[in-house]
Amino acid sequence: MPAEELERLAENRNVLAALVEAALGALYLEHGFEVIRPAVLAAFAERIEYTLTTYVDYKTELQEELARRNLGVSYTVLEVDGPPHDRTFTCAAVIDGKEAGVGHGPSKKAAEQNAAREALAGLAAE
Repeated sequence: MPAEELERLAENRNVLAALVEAALGALYLEHGFEVIRPAVLAAFAERIEYTLTTYVDYKTELQEELARRNLGVSYTVLEVDGPPHDRTFTCAAVIDGKEAGVGHGPSKKAAEQNAAREALAGLAAE
């Protein structure tokens, strides 16, 4: 492999993320989480703090929770109101064929985020 290609790969964030994930996975399998936990927490402390104190992506949270339950989610636009310059969207988060949350917002993305938030609240109440 040419040196240029290696250098490009060494600077690629996706490649680096995959390498870190593989290394952590190997350490976990070899030693167990409790052994590697202090090092993982120390290495990712800044990102963990950011996640705990900043914007929450409800769609990602919902998807991750559903993955743990072997379920998936899809989003459906239920309604679009208002003139083109001032629309309001209503979307539903659909889990296992059932409407699990409904959200409203000035964009489809915002409405989906709100629907995911409502669906997460419903899952937490179960």
